[in-house]
This record gives sequence, structure tokens and C-alpha cells, in this order.
Amino acid sequence: MPVAKNGDAVKIHYTGKLDDGTIFDSSVGREPLEFTLGAGHVIPGFENMVVGMAPGERKTDTIPVDMAYGARRDDMIVQIDRAQLPADLNPEVGQELYVQQPGGQVMPVLVVDVDDAGITIDANHPLAGQDLTFEIELVSIGGGGDNKPLIEVVS
Repeated sequence: MPVAKNGDAVKIHYTGKLDDGTIFDSSVGREPLEFTLGAGHVIPGFENMVVGMAPGERKTDTIPVDMAYGARRDDMIVQIDRAQLPADLNPEVGQELYVQQPGGQVMPVLVVDVDDAGITIDANHPLAGQDLTFEIELVSIGGGGDNKPLIEVVS
């Protein structure tokens, strides 16, 4: 029976949990996640779990912080003066905004503080600083190359 290797297009059903058992994402009730192993479109620890699996095989493993979204970084928490914000923006704590970086990429950020002078945003990934446990099932292995667009594990 074939096993998944780098370059293969794979379909995976998964459930991701935090240390306290909270489910943060799952493909249950949806189409399986489809991606190409080795393309870097999912976190490294997730790819490593899939390599060597055969279709129909199930596995549960904990991915450490450094193989997931990395440690939380203080330099990703930034204060922005009110003068730099769009005039029609009424930010609220907990609101998700999108910031365009100099290279044109758009990055989601979370408003963590608002005062008269401006706002404080946190650009850390919401799962940064956490070990992640995944229950996965390899649904199928394709040949790679012509699979559907790549999808990230978590949004």
C-alpha cells in the first residue's frame, strides 16, 4: 500500500485541539483538507504527521510550539497613533483588522487596546505560543502537481 511522501497531493480529515481539549478547527462535516506535502502551505508539524501514512490510517499527535505557529512575540504587538488610522474607523477591543504590509501582503491583526491616542494591535497568530494536538485521518494520496488550490490547516 502506498504511503504519503513529499510532493504528493493528500486529502486529510482532522480535528485540532488545544491543551485544555478545546477544539479550534476541524474538517468534520466538511470536505477534507487538500494540500501538497512539502509545499509549505500547512504548519511543519502537521506535514510531518502525514508523511509515511497510508490511506485510511488514523493518528493523534501533539505538535510543539516551534513546529506549529511559533512562540508569541512581543514585537508583534504595536501601538498605532490615531492620525495613522482611517478617519471612518471606530476600532473596538477584540476587532480583527487587516493591515497591508510594504510588500503588498495583507495580515490580520487583533485590536487589543483602544484609547484617545490610538490603538494597540497584536499581529501574532491566534495559536502562537501553544502546542497543538491533531487527530488526523489520511483520506487519499494523489500524484501531486495538478491538485486543487492549497488550503491552510487553520484560518
